[in-house]
Amino acid sequence: MRAACIAIFLIAATLYAQTLQAGGDPLQPLAFLEGTWDAKAQGNGGAVANGYYAFRLELGNHVLARHSYEANCKGPADFNCEHGDLLYVYADPPGQALKAIFFDNEGHVIHYDVSTPGPATAVFMSDASLPGPQFRLTYTLKDSILSGKFQMHMPGQTEWRSYLEWSGAKK
Repeated sequence: MRAACIAIFLIAATLYAQTLQAGGDPLQPLAFLEGTWDAKAQGNGGAVANGYYAFRLELGNHVLARHSYEANCKGPADFNCEHGDLLYVYADPPGQALKAIFFDNEGHVIHYDVSTPGPATAVFMSDASLPGPQFRLTYTLKDSILSGKFQMHMPGQTEWRSYLEWSGAKK
């Protein structure tokens, strides 16, 4: 009886491991984001900021976290030069489509669906069915430079408008 239980356990463990391998790491398509990146940003209204941000795997490699750090910022009076934010990317439920949640020091919270239309592009899209603007955050890696855009789409409009764009090399 003990041998049969051990055999069943080993078969189940093998099948489970194969299932995990077949599903793969859901965060793997975003591996190009990992690391610490310089950020030279330009925002609407003439704001200019320099700093850096880091994408790193956290919580047993189940979450890809982005932490932002500003070093230098100049902008109009209504531009928040002391902006801080966090972005967490995860599979919900594990093995399914990627999701993300964004928080900042102004109290904004944005839920995103995440897609990777190319091997070096990630698009974070908020839900268009919610009231208010829809948000799109795009990262593109080209020639060792990671570029980003944070854009808004207002209800009733057809265009996406950039609020902030940035780029920089890996540190």
